[in-house]
Amino acid sequence: MPLIKRQAGDERNYVKKAVNWALRQIGKQNQRLNRAAIEAAQHIHELNSPGARWIASDALRELRSPAVQRRLRT
Repeated sequence: MPLIKRQAGDERNYVKKAVNWALRQIGKQNQRLNRAAIEAAQHIHELNSPGARWIASDALRELRSPAVQRRLRT
């Protein structure tokens, strides 16, 4: 998570996509990692960067979705 948080402020398009993808994939592994990814996304959202806000909003939408939460409970 520290690497993801550090790179979240990078405005290059492929970096933003990679950070977003990594955060979402990590957060879908299990409940513990889901909580950690949500916390990281909330931290990223507070950064003063449009790219970071996009990363966080997109990741939070998926990680908090009923489908992901339901899959993690089983």
